[in-house]
Amino acid sequence: MSLKCLIVDDEPPAHKVLENYIAKLDSLSLAGNCYNAIEALNLLHQESIDLVFLDINMPELSGLDMLRTLSNPPLIILTTAYSEFALEGFELGVTDYLVKPIRFDRFLKSVNRVLKIRQNPMPLKQDSNMVEKESFFFVKADGIQHKIWFEDLHYIQSKGNFVQLHLRTKKILTAETLSRMDNKLSPHGFLRVHKSYIINCQKVRSLQGNQISIGEELIPIGNSYKQVVIASLKIP
Repeated sequence: MSLKCLIVDDEPPAHKVLENYIAKLDSLSLAGNCYNAIEALNLLHQESIDLVFLDINMPELSGLDMLRTLSNPPLIILTTAYSEFALEGFELGVTDYLVKPIRFDRFLKSVNRVLKIRQNPMPLKQDSNMVEKESFFFVKADGIQHKIWFEDLHYIQSKGNFVQLHLRTKKILTAETLSRMDNKLSPHGFLRVHKSYIINCQKVRSLQGNQISIGEELIPIGNSYKQVVIASLKIP
C-alpha cells in the first residue's frame, strides 16, 4: 500500500516538482496540496496522512510553528531553501530535510528512509548505534578486497564508471558509483559536495568561495550543494 502524501508549500513551482517526483514512485500517492499552514492543519484534522512534505518559510504560520501545534504528527520531510533550520527541525522529530532546488536522487533517499521507518520503526535506533561502532568498509580493486578505514579516507572523486578513493597514503580506483558511495558513507561523517566529489568532513581545513581545502587539495563545491555544505560544516 502506498503512503498518502501531502505537499505544504506557498510556491506553486515547488508543488510541481514534488508532484512529479511522487508520481514516479509506486510507494507514494498524492493525497492533497496545501498552500499555507492553516489550510494544511485543517486537512490534517480531517484526513489520515502518512507523510508531509513541509516548507518552512510560509506566510502567517511557518512550517516549524505548524509542526509544534501537532500532538501526533505524521512523518515529516522538510522542504526548504534555508538549511540552517534543519537542526531545529530534527529536534521537532522530522524524518529528513530537502534543500531546494530538490534533486530526485536526494528525494528518493529521504523516501527510502521514511519507508524503512514505516516498515521497521524500532530497529532504527539500533542501526544508529551500529553506525557509531563501524569504522571501516571494504572496496574491491584489482581483484583484492581492500579494507578502508574512515579516518584514512580524505575524499572520493568520480572517474567515469569508477570512483577514486583518496586515502592518507595512497589512491584506490574501484568500479563503483558516487551515489552508492554517498549512501554508504553519509552516516559516517562524509558529505557529497559536488556531483563528482564526496569529502570526509573531519579532514576539511578551510572553505573559501566555492572550494574546500583538504590537505593540499582544493575540492570544488557544486552550486546546488553549497547550502547543505555550509549547514553540515556549521559555518556561520
